[in-house]
Amino acid sequence: MKRIVILGAAESGVGAALLAAQHGYDVFVSDAGAIKPAYRVELESAGIPYEEGRHTEALILKADVLVKSPGIPGEAPLLRKARTSGVEIISEIEWAYRHLPAHARIIAITGTNGKTTTTLMTHHLLKGDGFDVGLGGNIGVSFARLLTDEPHEWYVLEISSFQLDDIVRFRPDIGIITNLSPNHLNR
Repeated sequence: MKRIVILGAAESGVGAALLAAQHGYDVFVSDAGAIKPAYRVELESAGIPYEEGRHTEALILKADVLVKSPGIPGEAPLLRKARTSGVEIISEIEWAYRHLPAHARIIAITGTNGKTTTTLMTHHLLKGDGFDVGLGGNIGVSFARLLTDEPHEWYVLEISSFQLDDIVRFRPDIGIITNLSPNHLNR
């Protein structure tokens, strides 16, 4: 059984952990900060082991796959060590994509400004026209969490530049870039 370690226990991390547990993986969640009580309850209810306030390197480096929160820079020392140890590091978006039902399609929306408005409008138009459509990503519900619920025919996802870090195979059926400007150059 593959060991999946999730770094970060906010919406994307908990969603990724729930999806991994649903698919029968050996899952462990690690957050260097405090985990919000609601997320802690979800992890405990699903029987997913976790730690907070630290990252125990020995537990993390035992991963086959490490799913990192978009808030963790790729150059963090622990991630560099994991890469050197041969641990595959991917984003929550990539993790969810690898578990996308074969029939489902994705519209991914990114850019510097206008992502949320464009995502909400696209979802509204599709839903209004009778499409079976889920809404998530950087807007409310993580992509991974969406996949733990009843599957949809279409997924409209707002995707930030940080969420695009560490994607490998992720290929939306439709991709929209709203605009680009020199924001987030520190990453």
